[in-house]
Amino acid sequence: MSSAATDTTARAIPVGRDLTLDLARVVCVVLVVFVHILFTGVGRAPDGSLLIERTVEAQPWFSAATWVANIMPLFFVVGGYAARAGWRSAQRRGESADSFVRVRLARLARPAVPLFVFFTVALGAVRLLGVDPALVDVVAVGVGSPLWFLAAYLIVQAAAPTMMRLHEKYGARVLLVLLGLALLVDGFRYIVVGGLLGIQPVPPEGYGAGQELFGVPNIVFVWLFAQQVGFFLFDGWFSRRSWWQLVLVMTGGYLALWGLVSLDGYSWSMLGNQWPPTTPMAVLAVIQAAGLTLLHRPLTALMETRAAQGVVFVVGSRLMTIYLWHLTVIMILIGIELLLPMPMPAPGSAVWWWTRPLFLLVVLAVVWAASLWLVRFEAAPGPGIPRFPGMRICVVAVLVFIAPIIAITTYGLDFPLAALSLACTVVALWLTGSTRATGRPNT
Repeated sequence: MSSAATDTTARAIPVGRDLTLDLARVVCVVLVVFVHILFTGVGRAPDGSLLIERTVEAQPWFSAATWVANIMPLFFVVGGYAARAGWRSAQRRGESADSFVRVRLARLARPAVPLFVFFTVALGAVRLLGVDPALVDVVAVGVGSPLWFLAAYLIVQAAAPTMMRLHEKYGARVLLVLLGLALLVDGFRYIVVGGLLGIQPVPPEGYGAGQELFGVPNIVFVWLFAQQVGFFLFDGWFSRRSWWQLVLVMTGGYLALWGLVSLDGYSWSMLGNQWPPTTPMAVLAVIQAAGLTLLHRPLTALMETRAAQGVVFVVGSRLMTIYLWHLTVIMILIGIELLLPMPMPAPGSAVWWWTRPLFLLVVLAVVWAASLWLVRFEAAPGPGIPRFPGMRICVVAVLVFIAPIIAITTYGLDFPLAALSLACTVVALWLTGSTRATGRPNT
């Protein structure tokens, strides 16, 4: 990276900004991409036949690794920190809560527009071409799986002004209430629905309204809990703890996590507890907030270097584009490998494992090339006058945007849901007047 670029990066950093949180977000997104690469085990057996499997899940260490590698709770913790900082700045500027929500909706919905256009056109085309529906479903379900984050993150960000008022008034009691509600939802789902009513979970490879449907309320309770932990992170609760206290928090958290997953219903894999979210995700949020604080000093030292600042700034300006498009790019690259006479190592072989980091670099490079055009949708919304002012219309817009996305996560992506999501996203942006951008990417 040139010195001019790094000088620009340095000048663009707001005074007082904690760059370790930007670093955490970048690392989390790259880790998500790499994990999804490990999940897509497509290759050829020695006899040349096609192999398709979820390679990493077959490893004996997989479940244990997810206790550390599932960093989705940290997204919401860091989001809570950013929301608290952003809300304070908005209040100083005299902005209202509905303006805060409009900006958050635009930052999530605008990057989703080209993705839903692509899904709608692609799934419509394969319908017309008569491609095998079973094959289409496998690919579509895969590329649609990360979309749950859009709905969950917008729900908690839209509630942030209210939750911050509760945080300031009641403090840790809000955490206890949210944790209790999450446990009640889990108890109803596993004991009443699963035990007394006998409704079974949907198989891991399938989608539908099985037992999981009754855990959907925890999209609110669990992720609000994680965001609330972010408020405590911003307020300095974690930074005021000594290193041994943070280690104690993490140790106690993992013991609580072990106790929870020992109960019937919870998965020993943290990915199995991610959708719909269960109470172990809330516990992980506390563990990860303590861990991030424990690493704050070395991470701060790293972020004092121009190289790290430049990478984090550039990648951070494209985080939503990378997150939304990486699985689509992975599937396209695998499709190209299958069509061309290229050697493909068998999933799980030594060659396959050693080539995964290289494949990660290729995926990131392709997403980066696409982002040169797509990044305009990730630009911050302009300050224009709202078409329909007031919080009520913001609530309607949020519900319009998230409803089809939750349906995709529950039932799987298909042409009708892709088209509906596109229409709902456009309507949500129109209702809130979030159709213009400053041309400056979000960071």
